[in-house]
Amino acid sequence: MDSYTSSSDMSSTMIGALMGAILIPALIVGLISIISMWKIYTKAGKPGWAAIIPIYSTIVLLEIIGKPMWWLAILLLVPCANIIFAIWMINLLSKSFGKSEGFTVGLLFLPFIFLPILAFGGAQYLGPSAKEAQAMPFNPNDYRDPFNNQNNPPQNY
Repeated sequence: MDSYTSSSDMSSTMIGALMGAILIPALIVGLISIISMWKIYTKAGKPGWAAIIPIYSTIVLLEIIGKPMWWLAILLLVPCANIIFAIWMINLLSKSFGKSEGFTVGLLFLPFIFLPILAFGGAQYLGPSAKEAQAMPFNPNDYRDPFNNQNNPPQNY
């Protein structure tokens, strides 16, 4: 009987240690993410406390990236499609702070590293990237267009 009690105590200690080893890092990562999102919202001119309110934080994020409110009601609640639109929202957040697609990949796979970089680094909020894309008309004479060779005619060798 005595060996049964000691093995039971040992297994509960092992389970407690394992839970602590998993729970403590998860809490630290969650806290880093919340603090970073608070600062990102503040940089964008929105209330920082909005980062901790579950549905309201998504509404404020939609305002930051310049997407309409119906995204929350329709697109983000549709199974499987919500994953694509969540990735798109992260990309637009990255673009709204002047970052590239590589930074978006970092936000997707290592958010506990890239969110603090976005929040506490030198990135400035440039405005909703979706609205900037809609306001910028297409210019066929734009030198950045790779299919327009008017400014750089082909050279004959």
